[in-house]
Amino acid sequence: MKWSDINRYGIQEFRLDSDHSGEGVVRISKRSVIFVCTQNAGRSQMAEGYLKARYGDRYEAFSAGTHPSRISRKAIAVMKEIGIDISGYRSKSLDEYAGQELDLAVTLCDRAGAVCPVVPFAKETIHQSFPDPGGFTGTEEEVMARTREVRDEIARWIDSQFGNTYSN
Repeated sequence: MKWSDINRYGIQEFRLDSDHSGEGVVRISKRSVIFVCTQNAGRSQMAEGYLKARYGDRYEAFSAGTHPSRISRKAIAVMKEIGIDISGYRSKSLDEYAGQELDLAVTLCDRAGAVCPVVPFAKETIHQSFPDPGGFTGTEEEVMARTREVRDEIARWIDSQFGNTYSN
């Protein structure tokens, strides 16, 4: 049997079940991933949106902040440029997910890593730092250009971590 589109975080379990016709059906559970940042305004929102858009068939994506504020209009704009609409997202507190069991927590900024190095309700926590677009200065064009760079860095990282394919 050949398996494709399964990566190191992508398969939680698989089993052979019987459907009503008596034939075997393979069921693969989606892995749950939460992206954590300080304000849940930019990086974690972009990561959630990107993972949902690119790999939503394999992952349930969420995001939250240790001190949530509001979603960045710049993050909304740069994601829209690549065809991903996060305008309906809202900034959420990490506390909203307490009590739920998630497979993976990814902290996306140094400050969040210092506040919550291990997310207690996630089976695994990893840290990946990206620059904070909220702290960028310069002209509007310069800030937007740097925000696009962060978006692209996040997308490349997600593709490398969640998009690798393997076959047996």
